[in-house]
Amino acid sequence: MAPSDRGPRERMVFSAAQLIRRDGVASTGMREVAAHAAAPRGSLQHYFPGGKEQLVNEAVGWAGRYAGNRVARFLAALPEPTPGGLFAEMVRQWTDEYEAVGFAGGCPVAAATVDCAESTAATREAAAAAFATWAGPVARALADMGVPEERTGALATLMISSLEGAVLIARAERDVRALNTVARELGPLLDAAVSKAD
Repeated sequence: MAPSDRGPRERMVFSAAQLIRRDGVASTGMREVAAHAAAPRGSLQHYFPGGKEQLVNEAVGWAGRYAGNRVARFLAALPEPTPGGLFAEMVRQWTDEYEAVGFAGGCPVAAATVDCAESTAATREAAAAAFATWAGPVARALADMGVPEERTGALATLMISSLEGAVLIARAERDVRALNTVARELGPLLDAAVSKAD
């Protein structure tokens, strides 16, 4: 759904996620969110009585759901899904973005974690829940591809944490080198986790 197809509340959550991924939580103001969402400023208090913290937490939750929902799309893009292929698609989303529009954007969940994890318990909890919301579909996809259940959670964590770290390095270096490296190096390890009995 395009941002213009959303109602004002949904547009503000989406806009907050986009601004947080670019500027971080501290530099994302409520006025900027309203302007980015083309929503009346007065509607912020109506929709987010908990203020900026509520909006940030909802933006983080949106980002976790978005990432989790992308897993099915990534799998659909693969002629024959493999764990390494899934991870390569997860990485490709970022390399494509960075090569097309530059390195301004990162993960809003990571940004909120860096900015607020120690100072705002509710945002730390929202970020932890968002990562879990993302990891669940990754782990289920790995299980569907024949990875033993006892390894799927650990490998989903490895995939997500490697991707998040590579995104940070790519933004710092203004280069997709780290992203390409994690895709190349982790692919064989992930594929080797598939049970040979299948």
